[in-house]
Amino acid sequence: MTAAGSPRKKEEKSREDKINEIMADGATSVKMEVDYSETCDRKLPEAQTLAAEGNLDGAMEMLMSLEKQTRSGCDTHSTGRVLVTIVQLCFSAGDFNQLNEKIQELVKKRSQLKQAVAKMIAECCTFIDKISDKPTMLKLIDTLRTVTAGKIYVENERARLTHRLSLIHEADDNITEAAKIMQELQVETYGSMERKEKVELILEQMRLCLATKDYIRTQIISKKISTRFFEDAKYSDLKLKFYSYMIELGQHEGDYLDICKNFRQLYDTPCIKEDATKKVEAMKNIVLYVVLAKYDNEQSDLINRVKMERTLDEIPRYKSVLERFITNEIITLAEFCQEFEAELRQSEAFSTTEAGEKRWTDLKSRIVEHNIRMMAKYYTRIRLTRMCKLLALTESETEDCLSDMVVAGTVSAKTDRLEGIVDFTEQENPLEALNSWSSNTNKLMDLVMKTTHLINKEEMVHKHLAGGAASTD
Repeated sequence: MTAAGSPRKKEEKSREDKINEIMADGATSVKMEVDYSETCDRKLPEAQTLAAEGNLDGAMEMLMSLEKQTRSGCDTHSTGRVLVTIVQLCFSAGDFNQLNEKIQELVKKRSQLKQAVAKMIAECCTFIDKISDKPTMLKLIDTLRTVTAGKIYVENERARLTHRLSLIHEADDNITEAAKIMQELQVETYGSMERKEKVELILEQMRLCLATKDYIRTQIISKKISTRFFEDAKYSDLKLKFYSYMIELGQHEGDYLDICKNFRQLYDTPCIKEDATKKVEAMKNIVLYVVLAKYDNEQSDLINRVKMERTLDEIPRYKSVLERFITNEIITLAEFCQEFEAELRQSEAFSTTEAGEKRWTDLKSRIVEHNIRMMAKYYTRIRLTRMCKLLALTESETEDCLSDMVVAGTVSAKTDRLEGIVDFTEQENPLEALNSWSSNTNKLMDLVMKTTHLINKEEMVHKHLAGGAASTD
C-alpha cells in the first residue's frame, strides 16, 4: 500500500506546487491556525463510504461541516482536500445539478481560501472530458467560467475553459460566437501562464478573426506576439502558423511587400529549409511578391538581397523574372507575357481567381512603373507620343500612371500637354534655390570686394612709383 500510495502522493504534491505557482500573482499568504489533517484523514473516507452507499446528501452534510471547520482554521491544505472530495463525490454520483450548485456555493463562502478554490477548479476541469452529454458539459463549463471570472489565481483554467467552449461552438458551425468568446481573453496579461500557451491561444484568436473576416482585429491581435519568441527552433510549428495568418492578412490588405517579408520568414525557418520542395515554393512566392510590391527604398533593398539567394539557381525562370526588374532596361510587356505568363499563371499568386487576376493586373502596372523609372533615368525630355509607344499604352493611361508616380514621389516630371512633352528634370526645392542664390550672391560680393582691393592696390603702387620718379628728376 505504501508503494502504491507513494506515486499518488508525489502527483498530489506536484499538482499543489503547480497551483501555488499559478497563484503567485493573485493569492495572499494565510497563516494556518489549526491543523485538521487528522480529522480529514478520518472523516473523508467516512463521507466517501456514505456516498458509495447512496447517501450523497449525508456525505455532503458531513463534508460541508468539515469544510467550515477547516476554512475557519485557515487550514488551506485540508480545505482543498475537502473541496476536491465534495466535487468528486457529486461527479461520481452523476448529480451534476448539485455539482454546479456546490461549486458556486463553495466559491462564495466568506473568507474562502484561494488555494483551496484553485485545487477544486483544477479538479472540476478534469471532469469535462469524462462527460458525454453535451448540455451537461456546457452547463458545467458555464458554471466554472462564471466562478472564475475576475480571479487571477484561476485565470489559466478560465482561459482553457474558454478555448474549449470556443471549439465546441466552432464544431457547431457557429464561428461568430466562437470568435466572440475567444476575444474575451487577454492572455498577454497573464503572468502565471507559460509563454508557449499564451502564443497558442493568441494564434487561436487570430485564426477565428480571419475566419470571420475581422481583419482589423486580426492586425491588432498580431501585435501581442513578439516575433523574438519564434527565434527558438522548437517553436517552428507556431512560427509557421503565425506567418501563414499574417500572409492571409496581407493578401486581403494588398500589402505585397509585407507578404514577401512574411514568406521570407517562412523560408528562413529550419524545417522549411530542410524540405527542398517547401523551400523552393517559399522562394517562388518571395520572388513574385517582391516584384509585385511598389518601388521604394525598402523594396529596392529587399529585391537585391533576394537576388543573392542560392535557391534561385534551382528556379531559373523565376530568377529571370527577378533580373528583369533589377536590370536598368525597359521591359517590353508583350515579350514578358509571352515568355513568362504561362508559367506564372500556374502559381497560387496568379491563379484564375478574382484575387489572382487582380495581382496579374498589378504586375503589369509594376512593369509600366519600372519602364517609366528607366525613362526618367535616361531621358531629360521625351515626347508623350514616344513614351506611349514604349509603354504600349494610350495617352490617357500613360498620363494617369505618370501622375500617380509623381504624386507618390517615385519620379519627378512635368508635362507640357500643349507641346506633348514630358520633362523629367528634377524640380529644385524653393528653399534650396534660395540658399543657392544667397550663396552665389555672397560669392559675387567676395569677388567684387577682392577686385576693388586689387584695383586700389594697383593705383597705390602706380602713385608711389610716379612720386619716386618725380623726386629723382
